[in-house]
Amino acid sequence: MNRIAFFIVAMSLSWSAVAQHTKKEVEQDIARHRAMAEAHEAAAKCLESGKKPDQCIKALQTACRGLALGKYCGMKHVH
Repeated sequence: MNRIAFFIVAMSLSWSAVAQHTKKEVEQDIARHRAMAEAHEAAAKCLESGKKPDQCIKALQTACRGLALGKYCGMKHVH
């Protein structure tokens, strides 16, 4: 009986991995990635202009609100 239960649980988990995103969800992901890329490009230009990093990070956070997780717009790198 345990083998059958295990098989049923394993199959239910594998079906969720196979689930496809709808075309609309993929388009929304694309738009979010482009918006995040634009926000990161603006942050790079901000830093290049000589502004203080805190000022550029604040602008990045404002531009990314609702797009990505974390204080660095879904991306944190080593310093």
